[in-house]
Amino acid sequence: MNYSHKDTNYSIVRYPKSDNKSLKAWSAADEHLLKHLSENNAFSQQPILYNDRFGFLSTVLSDLQPFTVINFKSQEKALEINATKHGIDLKQISKIKPLDELSASFDLALIKIPKSLDLFRLQLDQVHQALNEDATVICSFMTKYFSRKTIDIAENYFEQCEQSRAWKKSRLLILKKKKKVAKKQQLNTISLDKTKSFKQYYGVFSGKNIDYATQFFAEHLEVKATDNKILDLASGNGVLAHVALSQNPNAEIHLVDDSLLAVESSKINIDSKNAHFHFSDNLSAFDNNTFDLVISNPPFHFGFETNIEIALSLFEDVKRCLKKGGVFQLVTSNHLNLKTHLFKLFHKVKIVAQNDKFVVYHCQ
Repeated sequence: MNYSHKDTNYSIVRYPKSDNKSLKAWSAADEHLLKHLSENNAFSQQPILYNDRFGFLSTVLSDLQPFTVINFKSQEKALEINATKHGIDLKQISKIKPLDELSASFDLALIKIPKSLDLFRLQLDQVHQALNEDATVICSFMTKYFSRKTIDIAENYFEQCEQSRAWKKSRLLILKKKKKVAKKQQLNTISLDKTKSFKQYYGVFSGKNIDYATQFFAEHLEVKATDNKILDLASGNGVLAHVALSQNPNAEIHLVDDSLLAVESSKINIDSKNAHFHFSDNLSAFDNNTFDLVISNPPFHFGFETNIEIALSLFEDVKRCLKKGGVFQLVTSNHLNLKTHLFKLFHKVKIVAQNDKFVVYHCQ
Protein backbone atom coordinates (compact mmCIF):
# COMPACT_ATOMS: atom_id res chain seq x y z
CA MET A 1 0.00 0.00 0.00
CA ASN A 2 1.27 3.48 -0.92
CA TYR A 3 0.87 6.82 0.78
CA SER A 4 1.13 10.10 -1.13
CA HIS A 5 2.50 13.26 0.49
CA LYS A 6 3.53 16.44 -1.32
CA ASP A 7 3.55 14.72 -4.71
CA THR A 8 5.75 11.91 -3.41
CA ASN A 9 4.57 8.32 -3.13
CA TYR A 10 5.79 6.35 -0.13
CA SER A 11 5.70 2.58 0.19
CA ILE A 12 6.63 1.81 3.80
CA VAL A 13 7.47 -1.81 4.62
CA ARG A 14 7.35 -3.63 7.92
CA TYR A 15 10.43 -4.97 9.62
CA PRO A 16 10.37 -7.74 10.63
CA LYS A 17 8.37 -8.82 7.60
CA SER A 18 4.97 -10.43 8.08
CA ASP A 19 2.95 -12.78 5.90
CA ASN A 20 -0.22 -11.43 7.53
CA LYS A 21 -1.58 -9.05 4.90
CA SER A 22 -3.86 -7.35 7.46
CA LEU A 23 -0.84 -5.96 9.33
CA LYS A 24 0.24 -2.61 7.87
CA ALA A 25 3.27 -0.44 8.48
CA TRP A 26 1.10 2.53 9.47
CA SER A 27 -2.46 3.25 10.53
CA ALA A 28 -5.16 5.89 10.12
CA ALA A 29 -3.83 7.40 13.35
CA ASP A 30 -0.54 8.18 11.55
CA GLU A 31 -2.42 9.61 8.57
CA HIS A 32 -4.56 11.71 10.91
CA LEU A 33 -1.42 13.36 12.30
CA LEU A 34 -0.24 14.31 8.82
CA LYS A 35 -3.71 15.52 7.84
CA HIS A 36 -3.79 17.81 10.90
CA LEU A 37 -0.32 19.20 10.12
CA SER A 38 -1.39 19.92 6.54
CA GLU A 39 -4.61 21.65 7.56
CA ASN A 40 -2.73 23.83 10.05
CA ASN A 41 0.24 24.64 7.80
CA ALA A 42 2.61 23.08 10.31
CA PHE A 43 5.10 21.55 7.90
CA SER A 44 7.85 24.00 8.83
CA GLN A 45 8.45 22.95 12.44
CA GLN A 46 11.09 20.39 13.33
CA PRO A 47 9.23 17.66 15.26
CA ILE A 48 10.21 15.03 17.77
CA LEU A 49 8.50 11.70 17.04
CA TYR A 50 7.47 8.95 19.44
CA ASN A 51 6.39 5.35 18.72
CA ASP A 52 7.06 5.56 15.00
CA ARG A 53 7.32 1.76 14.92
CA PHE A 54 8.21 1.25 11.25
CA GLY A 55 9.59 4.67 10.37
CA PHE A 56 6.49 5.89 8.51
CA LEU A 57 6.38 9.39 10.00
CA SER A 58 10.17 9.73 10.09
CA THR A 59 10.35 8.90 6.39
CA VAL A 60 7.44 11.09 5.27
CA LEU A 61 8.62 14.04 7.40
CA SER A 62 12.34 13.59 6.70
CA ASP A 63 12.57 17.06 5.08
CA LEU A 64 11.86 18.54 8.52
CA GLN A 65 14.92 16.74 9.94
CA PRO A 66 12.91 15.10 12.75
CA PHE A 67 14.20 13.68 16.00
CA THR A 68 12.96 10.11 16.41
CA VAL A 69 12.93 8.32 19.76
CA ILE A 70 14.12 4.74 19.32
CA ASN A 71 12.56 2.27 21.77
CA PHE A 72 13.34 -0.95 19.87
CA LYS A 73 16.24 -2.28 17.83
CA SER A 74 13.70 -3.56 15.26
CA GLN A 75 12.27 -0.01 15.08
CA GLU A 76 15.72 1.37 14.36
CA LYS A 77 16.23 -1.20 11.58
CA ALA A 78 12.78 -0.49 10.09
CA LEU A 79 13.56 3.22 10.02
CA GLU A 80 16.89 2.63 8.28
CA ILE A 81 15.30 0.25 5.74
CA ASN A 82 12.50 2.64 4.81
CA ALA A 83 14.62 5.79 4.73
CA THR A 84 17.19 4.11 2.50
CA LYS A 85 14.46 2.66 0.27
CA HIS A 86 13.18 6.19 -0.39
CA GLY A 87 16.60 7.71 -0.99
CA ILE A 88 16.69 9.63 2.29
CA ASP A 89 20.02 10.45 3.89
CA LEU A 90 19.88 8.95 7.38
CA LYS A 91 21.69 12.05 8.66
CA GLN A 92 18.40 13.93 8.17
CA ILE A 93 16.83 11.93 11.00
CA SER A 94 18.29 12.27 14.50
CA LYS A 95 17.90 9.12 16.59
CA ILE A 96 17.61 9.60 20.35
CA LYS A 97 17.09 7.21 23.25
CA PRO A 98 14.02 7.10 25.51
CA LEU A 99 16.06 7.95 28.61
CA ASP A 100 18.13 10.76 27.08
CA GLU A 101 18.05 14.25 28.49
CA LEU A 102 17.00 16.23 25.42
CA SER A 103 19.46 18.97 24.52
CA ALA A 104 17.33 20.46 21.71
CA SER A 105 14.12 22.42 22.29
CA PHE A 106 10.92 21.78 20.37
CA ASP A 107 7.75 23.54 19.31
CA LEU A 108 6.14 20.32 18.05
CA ALA A 109 5.99 16.76 19.34
CA LEU A 110 4.10 13.94 17.63
CA ILE A 111 3.19 10.90 19.73
CA LYS A 112 1.39 7.81 18.57
CA ILE A 113 -0.09 6.75 21.92
CA PRO A 114 1.33 3.34 22.93
CA LYS A 115 -0.57 0.48 24.52
CA SER A 116 1.48 0.94 27.69
CA LEU A 117 0.27 4.09 29.39
CA ASP A 118 3.30 3.88 31.68
CA LEU A 119 5.39 4.35 28.55
CA PHE A 120 3.19 7.27 27.50
CA ARG A 121 3.86 8.92 30.87
CA LEU A 122 7.60 8.32 30.53
CA GLN A 123 7.55 9.88 27.06
CA LEU A 124 5.60 12.93 28.17
CA ASP A 125 8.01 13.32 31.05
CA GLN A 126 10.98 13.27 28.67
CA VAL A 127 9.58 15.63 26.04
CA HIS A 128 7.98 18.03 28.54
CA GLN A 129 11.41 19.13 29.72
CA ALA A 130 12.42 20.12 26.17
CA LEU A 131 9.27 21.91 24.99
CA ASN A 132 9.15 25.63 24.39
CA GLU A 133 6.40 27.55 26.20
CA ASP A 134 4.13 27.74 23.13
CA ALA A 135 4.81 24.18 21.98
CA THR A 136 2.11 21.75 20.85
CA VAL A 137 2.05 18.00 21.43
CA ILE A 138 -0.20 16.07 19.04
CA CYS A 139 -1.06 12.55 20.13
CA SER A 140 -2.82 10.12 17.80
CA PHE A 141 -4.71 6.92 18.56
CA MET A 142 -7.28 4.56 17.08
CA THR A 143 -10.60 5.25 18.76
CA LYS A 144 -11.13 1.61 19.79
CA TYR A 145 -8.01 1.76 21.96
CA PHE A 146 -8.87 4.96 23.83
CA SER A 147 -8.59 5.04 27.60
CA ARG A 148 -9.67 7.87 29.87
CA LYS A 149 -6.39 7.34 31.73
CA THR A 150 -4.62 8.78 28.69
CA ILE A 151 -6.16 12.19 29.38
CA ASP A 152 -5.53 11.84 33.11
CA ILE A 153 -1.81 11.39 32.41
CA ALA A 154 -1.72 14.27 29.91
CA GLU A 155 -3.43 16.62 32.37
CA ASN A 156 -0.50 16.18 34.73
CA TYR A 157 1.67 17.97 32.19
CA PHE A 158 -0.59 20.33 30.22
CA GLU A 159 -3.29 22.88 30.99
CA GLN A 160 -5.06 22.33 27.67
CA CYS A 161 -6.01 18.81 26.52
CA GLU A 162 -8.45 18.70 23.62
CA GLN A 163 -9.71 15.79 21.54
CA SER A 164 -10.37 16.10 17.83
CA ARG A 165 -13.32 14.69 15.96
CA ALA A 166 -13.02 11.12 14.76
CA TRP A 167 -11.54 10.54 11.30
CA LYS A 168 -11.20 7.03 9.85
CA LYS A 169 -11.84 5.66 13.33
CA SER A 170 -8.91 7.63 14.75
CA ARG A 171 -8.65 10.73 16.93
CA LEU A 172 -6.06 13.24 18.04
CA LEU A 173 -5.35 14.49 21.53
CA ILE A 174 -3.85 17.98 21.28
CA LEU A 175 -1.86 19.23 24.27
CA LYS A 176 -0.85 22.86 24.90
CA LYS A 177 0.21 25.20 27.70
CA LYS A 178 2.64 23.00 29.56
CA LYS A 179 2.54 23.06 33.33
CA LYS A 180 5.52 23.56 35.55
CA VAL A 181 6.19 20.09 36.90
CA ALA A 182 9.27 18.39 38.30
CA LYS A 183 10.73 15.43 36.44
CA LYS A 184 9.08 12.29 37.75
CA GLN A 185 10.51 8.97 38.87
CA GLN A 186 11.45 6.77 35.90
CA LEU A 187 11.70 3.44 37.70
CA ASN A 188 9.09 1.12 39.14
CA THR A 189 9.74 -1.67 41.67
CA ILE A 190 8.08 -5.09 41.41
CA SER A 191 8.65 -8.30 43.36
CA LEU A 192 9.09 -11.93 42.35
CA ASP A 193 8.84 -13.14 45.93
CA LYS A 194 9.41 -11.79 49.42
CA THR A 195 13.18 -11.96 49.02
CA LYS A 196 13.84 -10.34 45.64
CA SER A 197 12.60 -7.11 44.08
CA PHE A 198 13.27 -5.87 40.56
CA LYS A 199 13.46 -2.35 39.25
CA GLN A 200 12.36 -1.53 35.73
CA TYR A 201 11.77 1.57 33.69
CA TYR A 202 8.18 2.57 33.07
CA GLY A 203 7.04 1.09 29.79
CA VAL A 204 8.78 -2.28 30.16
CA PHE A 205 6.45 -5.27 29.78
CA SER A 206 4.30 -6.04 32.84
CA GLY A 207 4.99 -2.94 34.88
CA LYS A 208 2.73 -3.64 37.88
CA ASN A 209 3.97 -7.13 38.77
CA ILE A 210 6.01 -10.02 37.39
CA ASP A 211 3.70 -11.42 34.71
CA TYR A 212 2.06 -14.75 35.55
CA ALA A 213 3.73 -16.69 32.73
CA THR A 214 7.17 -15.68 34.01
CA GLN A 215 6.19 -16.55 37.59
CA PHE A 216 5.02 -19.99 36.45
CA PHE A 217 8.18 -20.53 34.41
CA ALA A 218 10.42 -19.46 37.31
CA GLU A 219 8.91 -22.24 39.44
CA HIS A 220 9.84 -24.86 36.84
CA LEU A 221 13.09 -23.51 35.37
CA GLU A 222 15.84 -26.15 35.52
CA VAL A 223 19.50 -25.15 35.26
CA LYS A 224 22.18 -27.85 35.51
CA ALA A 225 25.73 -27.42 36.76
CA THR A 226 26.89 -28.24 33.22
CA ASP A 227 24.90 -25.35 31.73
CA ASN A 228 27.96 -23.13 31.50
CA LYS A 229 26.69 -20.79 28.80
CA ILE A 230 23.08 -19.57 28.97
CA LEU A 231 20.97 -17.26 26.83
CA ASP A 232 17.92 -15.40 28.16
CA LEU A 233 15.98 -14.49 25.02
CA ALA A 234 13.50 -11.59 25.31
CA SER A 235 14.98 -11.05 28.74
CA GLY A 236 12.81 -8.15 29.93
CA ASN A 237 13.87 -6.86 33.34
CA GLY A 238 16.13 -9.89 33.90
CA VAL A 239 13.97 -11.92 36.26
CA LEU A 240 14.55 -15.25 34.48
CA ALA A 241 18.28 -14.56 34.23
CA HIS A 242 18.26 -13.97 37.99
CA VAL A 243 16.53 -17.33 38.60
CA ALA A 244 18.99 -19.11 36.31
CA LEU A 245 22.01 -17.57 38.08
CA SER A 246 20.56 -18.50 41.46
CA GLN A 247 20.83 -22.15 40.34
CA ASN A 248 24.21 -21.81 38.63
CA PRO A 249 26.02 -18.66 39.83
CA ASN A 250 29.15 -19.38 37.77
CA ALA A 251 27.37 -19.60 34.43
CA GLU A 252 28.06 -17.09 31.67
CA ILE A 253 24.70 -15.58 30.79
CA HIS A 254 23.65 -13.40 27.86
CA LEU A 255 20.49 -11.30 28.00
CA VAL A 256 18.92 -10.23 24.69
CA ASP A 257 15.93 -7.93 24.23
CA ASP A 258 14.50 -5.79 21.44
CA SER A 259 13.48 -3.13 23.99
CA LEU A 260 16.15 -0.66 25.07
CA LEU A 261 14.22 0.11 28.26
CA ALA A 262 14.16 -3.61 29.09
CA VAL A 263 17.91 -3.97 28.53
CA GLU A 264 18.65 -0.93 30.72
CA SER A 265 16.33 -2.35 33.41
CA SER A 266 18.08 -5.74 33.40
CA LYS A 267 21.45 -4.04 33.87
CA ILE A 268 20.13 -2.70 37.18
CA ASN A 269 18.86 -6.09 38.36
CA ILE A 270 21.61 -8.51 37.29
CA ASP A 271 24.85 -8.05 39.21
CA SER A 272 27.21 -10.66 37.82
CA LYS A 273 30.60 -10.31 36.16
CA ASN A 274 29.49 -13.13 33.84
CA ALA A 275 26.40 -11.28 32.56
CA HIS A 276 26.35 -9.72 29.10
CA PHE A 277 23.58 -7.48 27.78
CA HIS A 278 22.50 -7.17 24.14
CA PHE A 279 20.11 -4.63 22.62
CA SER A 280 19.04 -6.73 19.65
CA ASP A 281 15.97 -8.16 17.90
CA ASN A 282 17.73 -11.38 16.83
CA LEU A 283 20.66 -13.69 17.59
CA SER A 284 22.91 -12.78 14.66
CA ALA A 285 25.68 -11.76 17.09
CA PHE A 286 26.11 -15.38 18.22
CA ASP A 287 27.87 -18.23 16.45
CA ASN A 288 26.36 -21.66 15.82
CA ASN A 289 26.53 -24.15 18.70
CA THR A 290 27.14 -21.49 21.34
CA PHE A 291 24.75 -22.18 24.24
CA ASP A 292 24.10 -25.10 26.59
CA LEU A 293 20.73 -23.62 27.59
CA VAL A 294 18.34 -21.04 26.17
CA ILE A 295 15.46 -19.78 28.30
CA SER A 296 12.63 -17.53 27.18
CA ASN A 297 9.23 -16.08 27.79
CA PRO A 298 9.04 -15.18 24.08
CA PRO A 299 7.24 -12.15 22.68
CA PHE A 300 3.84 -12.55 21.03
CA HIS A 301 2.31 -9.14 21.77
CA PHE A 302 3.62 -6.04 20.00
CA GLY A 303 1.63 -3.03 21.10
CA PHE A 304 -1.93 -3.79 20.09
CA GLU A 305 -0.89 -6.64 17.77
CA THR A 306 -0.59 -10.37 18.46
CA ASN A 307 1.83 -12.10 16.11
CA ILE A 308 3.64 -15.45 16.48
CA GLU A 309 5.77 -15.02 13.35
CA ILE A 310 8.56 -13.15 15.11
CA ALA A 311 8.80 -15.76 17.87
CA LEU A 312 8.91 -18.62 15.34
CA SER A 313 11.76 -16.88 13.53
CA LEU A 314 13.61 -16.53 16.83
CA PHE A 315 13.09 -20.24 17.54
CA GLU A 316 14.99 -21.06 14.33
CA ASP A 317 17.83 -18.88 15.60
CA VAL A 318 17.72 -20.66 18.96
CA LYS A 319 18.14 -24.05 17.26
CA ARG A 320 21.18 -22.73 15.37
CA CYS A 321 22.79 -21.34 18.52
CA LEU A 322 22.28 -24.40 20.74
CA LYS A 323 25.06 -26.91 21.20
CA LYS A 324 24.35 -30.54 20.37
CA GLY A 325 22.29 -31.82 23.27
CA GLY A 326 21.51 -28.27 24.38
CA VAL A 327 18.06 -27.44 25.75
CA PHE A 328 15.57 -24.69 24.97
CA GLN A 329 13.18 -24.03 27.87
CA LEU A 330 10.26 -21.68 27.25
CA VAL A 331 6.85 -20.73 28.56
CA THR A 332 3.87 -19.82 26.39
CA SER A 333 0.11 -19.43 26.61
CA ASN A 334 -1.86 -22.63 26.08
CA HIS A 335 -4.01 -21.15 23.34
CA LEU A 336 -0.99 -20.55 21.07
CA ASN A 337 -0.50 -24.32 20.70
CA LEU A 338 3.18 -24.03 19.79
CA LYS A 339 4.05 -27.71 20.17
CA THR A 340 3.49 -28.41 16.45
CA HIS A 341 5.86 -25.59 15.49
CA LEU A 342 8.50 -26.69 18.00
CA PHE A 343 8.44 -30.29 16.73
CA LYS A 344 9.41 -28.99 13.28
CA LEU A 345 12.63 -27.59 14.73
CA PHE A 346 13.69 -29.77 17.66
CA HIS A 347 14.40 -33.47 18.03
CA LYS A 348 12.64 -33.79 21.37
CA VAL A 349 9.81 -31.61 22.72
CA LYS A 350 8.16 -32.32 26.04
CA ILE A 351 5.80 -30.52 28.37
CA VAL A 352 7.27 -30.29 31.87
CA ALA A 353 4.57 -28.15 33.50
CA GLN A 354 1.11 -26.89 32.58
CA ASN A 355 -1.80 -25.13 34.20
CA ASP A 356 -5.04 -23.70 32.82
CA LYS A 357 -3.22 -20.76 31.18
CA PHE A 358 0.44 -21.59 30.54
CA VAL A 359 2.70 -24.42 29.43
CA VAL A 360 6.45 -24.90 29.92
CA TYR A 361 8.30 -26.77 27.16
CA HIS A 362 11.72 -28.39 27.13
CA CYS A 363 13.12 -28.74 23.60
CA GLN A 364 16.36 -30.56 22.78
